[in-house]
Amino acid sequence: MNTIPNLFIIGAAKAGTTSLYYQLKTHPDIYFSPLKEPNFFSTDIKIEDFTAAYKKRTVFVDDSYFNKTPLKELQLSFVRDLSQYNQLFRERNNQKIVGEASTSYLYSTEAAKNIFSFNPSAKIIAIIRNPVKRSFSHYQMALRYGFTALDFRKAIENDIKNPVKGWGQSELFIELSLYHNQLKRYFDIFPENQIKVILFDKLINEPEKSFNEIWQFLSVEPINLSKLIEKNTAEIPRFSKANKLVSDIGIKQVMGKMLGNKAKQKLKPLFFDKGEKTISKKNKEFLLPFFEKDLQKTSNLIGIDLMYWLDSF
Repeated sequence: MNTIPNLFIIGAAKAGTTSLYYQLKTHPDIYFSPLKEPNFFSTDIKIEDFTAAYKKRTVFVDDSYFNKTPLKELQLSFVRDLSQYNQLFRERNNQKIVGEASTSYLYSTEAAKNIFSFNPSAKIIAIIRNPVKRSFSHYQMALRYGFTALDFRKAIENDIKNPVKGWGQSELFIELSLYHNQLKRYFDIFPENQIKVILFDKLINEPEKSFNEIWQFLSVEPINLSKLIEKNTAEIPRFSKANKLVSDIGIKQVMGKMLGNKAKQKLKPLFFDKGEKTISKKNKEFLLPFFEKDLQKTSNLIGIDLMYWLDSF
């Protein structure tokens, strides 16, 4: 069966895409790639440019992955071969909607036009989040994976000053929260009725209403969903410097492969705490100037007033 994906969840990173992916997978008429983020259409993102730290923390699938049936569920990789990409959908049955969910597609300057060339009838879902909260959640993820051991303010300032910018090259704490130009690339190419922009806070606080809008957008029969599945939630290391060290030298990755899921879940509370729920007023005031103009432009683009995000803390 030659299956062409017709749904792409494009991001934003740390805005609920993983939870939405798992929730939509429960619908009988929707099939998703078991590799959530193949990043196939982000052709401007070059694997060879990734930092050593990013490469060490990333799974790069090869033929051994595709030779197994069923395909193993994975969060993220970078598929660059079309035949391999097509195999991600080989286990689809008769589902009406076939998709994947790569958060790099919102940041990438080439993904929108590549997806349109691949399937101009595809539907696009973007989830955007209060940019300050998204950046803070992103920072917590960077702490967890050992990309940084700095405090929040210092990590942001260092990333701003980083002369090398790019996916897998710098953190992009600020850049990934600037939605206007990223979304505009899709609105410039795709018909507006093929794009659905979802607000993270609405998805969390009004899941039934949000999913009814999604079912209508996808033209599938509604199913009852009263709560969003929580996936990829924030966790922060108890010992940030030690966590970064063991991640940098590869011990953490080796132990992760050796231990089973049950063992990892038992050990996790010894090394990680749940992420903080709030950001300090001082740090909020530091970040807001980066986002105010972009929020106004994004509001005008998508026809939804987002300015309340400036005060929603």
